[in-house]
Amino acid sequence: MEDAFARSVSEVLEFFAVDPSKGLTDSQVAEHARLYGRNVLPQEQSTPFWRLVLKQFDDLLVKILIASAVVSFLLALMNGETGLSAFVEPSVILMILAANAAVGVITETNAEKALEELRAYQADVATVLRNGCFSILPATDLVPGDIVEVCVGCKIPADMRMIKMLSDHLRVDQAILTGESCSVEKELDSTIATNAVYQDKTNILFSGTVVVAGRAKAVVVGVGSNTAMGSIRDSMLRTEDEVTPLKKKLDEFGTFLAKVIAGICVLVWIVNIGHFRDPAHGGLLRGAIHYFKIAVALAVAAIPEGLPAVVTTCLALGTKRMARLNAIVRSLPSVETLGCTTVICSDKTGTLTTNMMSVSKICVLQSVNHGPIAAQYSVSGTTYAPEGFIFDSNGIQLEIPAQYHSLLHIAMCSALCNESVIQYNPEKRIYEKIGESTEVALRVLAEKIGLPGFDSMPSALNMLSKHERASYCNRYWENQFKKISALEFSRDRKMMSVLCSRKQMDIMLTKGAPESILSRCTTILCNDDGSTVPLTAAIRAELESRFHSFAGKETLRCLALAWKKMPTGQQALSFHDEKELTFIGLVGMLDPPREEVRNAIASCMTAGIRVIVVTGDNKTTAESVCQKIGAFNHLEDFAGHSYTASEFEQLPALQKTMALQRMSLFTRVEPSHKRILVEALQHQNEVVAMTGDGVNDAPALKKADIGIAMGSGTAVAKSASDMVLADDNFATIIAAVAEGRAIYNNTKQFIRYMISSNIGEVVCIFFAAVLGIPDTLMPVQLLWVNLVTDGLPATAIGFNKQDSDVMKAKPRKVNEAVVSGWLFFRYLVIGAYVGLATIAGFIWWFVYSDSGPKIPYTELMNFDSCSTRETAYPCSIFSDRHPSTVSMTVLVVVEMFNALNNLSENQSLIVIPPWSNLWLVASIVLTILLHMLILYVQPLAVLFSVTPLSWSEWTVVLYLSFPVIIIDEILKFFSRNSGLRFTFGFRRGDLLPKKELHDK
Repeated sequence: MEDAFARSVSEVLEFFAVDPSKGLTDSQVAEHARLYGRNVLPQEQSTPFWRLVLKQFDDLLVKILIASAVVSFLLALMNGETGLSAFVEPSVILMILAANAAVGVITETNAEKALEELRAYQADVATVLRNGCFSILPATDLVPGDIVEVCVGCKIPADMRMIKMLSDHLRVDQAILTGESCSVEKELDSTIATNAVYQDKTNILFSGTVVVAGRAKAVVVGVGSNTAMGSIRDSMLRTEDEVTPLKKKLDEFGTFLAKVIAGICVLVWIVNIGHFRDPAHGGLLRGAIHYFKIAVALAVAAIPEGLPAVVTTCLALGTKRMARLNAIVRSLPSVETLGCTTVICSDKTGTLTTNMMSVSKICVLQSVNHGPIAAQYSVSGTTYAPEGFIFDSNGIQLEIPAQYHSLLHIAMCSALCNESVIQYNPEKRIYEKIGESTEVALRVLAEKIGLPGFDSMPSALNMLSKHERASYCNRYWENQFKKISALEFSRDRKMMSVLCSRKQMDIMLTKGAPESILSRCTTILCNDDGSTVPLTAAIRAELESRFHSFAGKETLRCLALAWKKMPTGQQALSFHDEKELTFIGLVGMLDPPREEVRNAIASCMTAGIRVIVVTGDNKTTAESVCQKIGAFNHLEDFAGHSYTASEFEQLPALQKTMALQRMSLFTRVEPSHKRILVEALQHQNEVVAMTGDGVNDAPALKKADIGIAMGSGTAVAKSASDMVLADDNFATIIAAVAEGRAIYNNTKQFIRYMISSNIGEVVCIFFAAVLGIPDTLMPVQLLWVNLVTDGLPATAIGFNKQDSDVMKAKPRKVNEAVVSGWLFFRYLVIGAYVGLATIAGFIWWFVYSDSGPKIPYTELMNFDSCSTRETAYPCSIFSDRHPSTVSMTVLVVVEMFNALNNLSENQSLIVIPPWSNLWLVASIVLTILLHMLILYVQPLAVLFSVTPLSWSEWTVVLYLSFPVIIIDEILKFFSRNSGLRFTFGFRRGDLLPKKELHDK
């Protein structure tokens, strides 16, 4: 029954044909179970393991890698290789793929736990009326129409419509569903609001929420998927994971790379058509096959086999660094996504605030000797922990608060006129509440005020264990006074009273709404001497002024406390006793902002990141919190920046677009609104981070580009998120954003390094084919170079330090290509030099080396006709392993120097020296040692077709390799001095294809 909130009690009961005094009959239960289903969230069929594995290979770069593995194997077979050498390259590539797939499967498996953990918020049992008898049944047996009784501490087992109050009032904590900081008072009357949100449905008890005060009867109107909790589950199921910006750009880069590689391979084959008939090949067909193998070798050289592995490794390194910052990453790509975040949609309750009501202000009458002077105190501490101090109006801490008469009576009344419990949870290491959050706040205040008569108060309390400390002062008062009778809170009186007895003295302690208490008071307690004086009109006006200041400007929830001496021996209270009271004081409480949030908000603004506060709370309270945390510091007027969900929905389409661009606060929202907000921002090409901790946040957390859950939040929120803040510190997000930006910069650096190196290999093979000289490098040698140069140094580049101004730059645009036109030009220049230096080493050995044949260059170009003519040298020299070894070594060493170029994109090595990243230096040393290993260890030398080099050959290698640093220093100089930098011949700044981030 979807509109039960708008129906009267009788209409709802009639709809389900149920007698509220007898409940459903067995036959009705069976019929309703058949019609409406069971009260469980149906288990979604999990993705089969084999499909998860296959999904990891549905990626263009991975497909390119698979193709390269197949090509490598076929190439080896064409060359007649049958042993280990035929399987080296494909085996390494497949191992890389397996590692990537394993990481992906683990991530996907963890993500599916979110839906399962929603079940934790379903109640286990319920007190149900059936066949005229109450019984306790499993909550899963409930059907619509069942009559259920609920009381304090009960978890609501299904969505239910209130039908009868069994106490003066009923209050429910539904923060996990709506994000409201205070419990909600429920009522029987039907709701007449149009487009009612969960907060408006005050006659509905929502599944998974908790009763904090009172007793009531209700009729079940929704079970399983037809509950508010079920709609959250359905919303999560409809949410598809968004592709991260880095993944998007790498896919685009892979597409671009595939086209370039295919084009070059075809070009090389076509360029050599004239050589197909060369005698050395033994015929046209064999010549065509020979140059096809060269084209395939070129493709193998161009493909960055290690790129996915290095990206994964770099992101994993980022997750370790972020873990040290208390940001636990659940999805590797989200590490980088943080770096381009433009909007953070932050849940208010529990994220920007503590979600723990806390007394922050106290007002009492100081003295009437010199006119009515009200004393105001502030209270520190923002959690349920009994840790905090009392400060006077000058900001001076009170050493012994309990020696002040009004404060002492406030502590006594707070402890006794109270039905809540506070306890320490050793597993979570936090203080927890049972009952109404405002009453718990009063208990904590009593602990902060301390006890009378001890000079060492309150420091002596610190010697207690946390379990004893939780309610030590409250227990003291409860032991001093015996509770005899109580008048519960009611909506008409708006107050609660208890009758207590101590040493033949009976007193009544009262707390309630300030307007209700003040109207019943005739006297007031003085703080300085403990005397009681008449409550004059002037004093009353002063107190009302303070109350309006607390409730209005500071948006505090206010309670007034009073007491009255009762006749000895009285055993019960009546409503007539609640008059002629003595006013004790006024307390103002709120869900306080976290202390570190203000600086975090300021950092966001500096970094060009907009913060939108999203909450289910009312607009006035939320605006006050936003002022306290600095979210409105740049605004003079909130109009156009603060909207309720209903106000936003009523805006025309164009005004909605404008509102999204200016919005700083979004209030009175329910789960669907959060998800709609995220989608709307994503349509405007914003990269959205959503923070939250409740079940209600889960759909939006999953939909956002990066969902950030609080460590103390619900398991559902954590499982639906990409990242969890272990310390619940909003400021940790800023550190994580800085880390994300640094990771993206490092990712660009090692992509630049790997691609420029691979371009060098392509240039080497291409020009060798064009010049008509022998094959410079064999495929197995290309594999070795790719393995030793792409792996270790590229990974070490991920350890580059953050730039000092990383958080002063605006977020990069989501359509910004990984490789811009100018950067690609730099790739080409560096790559061209790498390739030409490699060929130069090859030619040098034949033409100039003392250990070589010193043949003319023209002879080298005509090597393929050597066997058909007379020469002064044997044709076997063209099979010598020295020239390819020199080329291979030049390629390795020049790429090591190129790795040093990538310590920074634009900063000189003079500014950022090599030792700024010792990991990179160590990887370069290790790479050179590994290369020397295959040169000087005979079995390996045979496998890779290389031979030891002499010192003179090593000298030439160094001479040919070092200039790559000088060339890149010149290019960096142009980059730093944009006025001198010329525009490479592209019509737009980005060479790679651009796409929108969010394809809907």
